[in-house]
Amino acid sequence: MKDFPIPVVSIGPGSQIEDDVLDYMAMPQGMETYRAPVLPEPEEIAARVGAHQALRAALVELEAVCQGSANRSVDLNHLSAPDRTLINQVLGEGEVSAIVKAAADGQVELVVQESVFAGVWRVIQSVGGVVVSDFLELGAVPEILTNTAQSDVWDSVPRWSGALPPNVQNAPSLLEEIEDQWRTWTVGQPPHVVNLTLLPMSDEDIGFLDHHLGTGRVLILSRGYGNCRITNTCTPHCWRVVYYNSQDLVILNTVEVTGIPEVALAAPEDLDDSYARLKEVLEWVEHA
Repeated sequence: MKDFPIPVVSIGPGSQIEDDVLDYMAMPQGMETYRAPVLPEPEEIAARVGAHQALRAALVELEAVCQGSANRSVDLNHLSAPDRTLINQVLGEGEVSAIVKAAADGQVELVVQESVFAGVWRVIQSVGGVVVSDFLELGAVPEILTNTAQSDVWDSVPRWSGALPPNVQNAPSLLEEIEDQWRTWTVGQPPHVVNLTLLPMSDEDIGFLDHHLGTGRVLILSRGYGNCRITNTCTPHCWRVVYYNSQDLVILNTVEVTGIPEVALAAPEDLDDSYARLKEVLEWVEHA
């Protein structure tokens, strides 16, 4: 038998030698979802009258917000330690948290934590490490975050003159684009997003950009899908929004011109859903 003149080549997965291996960036692996709060035994709940009243008031205020009202709040300063413990157990911790630093020394002055019920926020203010205010705020986002961002805005926009620093090439043109947007942006307009990840930006470009936008006192962290770090700038309506994967590598780096980035907001449908779930939990608590 003669040799076959054409060599037989195998085909299919694994049959070919690959010199180069594609190295894909790891994407976030988990997503935060609603988990029902773990509540104490009924006999422990029954005596917590103050907590019952606060939760009932929160449900009433949340219903008003769902119907179109501005943010509402419920004071928790008067509650006893056991009542606060029950409040903490019922509300739990959601995917969004924030801090506001004091203007003078940069110490944390205010802590915000969204509960497992989207749009139900715990807001704790302290002075010199002493808590002076503790309340629930019902709404898309606590007003203190947007109010602080507005107060952080510089009186005048810094301008660069002379030769640019080494390796700074694209940041100046981006600053012009961003200024065109924030000068004309008004409430109700969709956000204008500048995707720095897709642009040829050097480290020096990023530093130059951040220096001229400024850094404010608001820091928001959203853990819905991976991590998202949001900081306000000292430029009107401008936010720095950076997304990280589960290995803490940057996967999306942006500047958003908007009132506050949507990733930090509780959507109207989230508020409606929170009202229904909080009502169910409150009914169980009061029945106990």
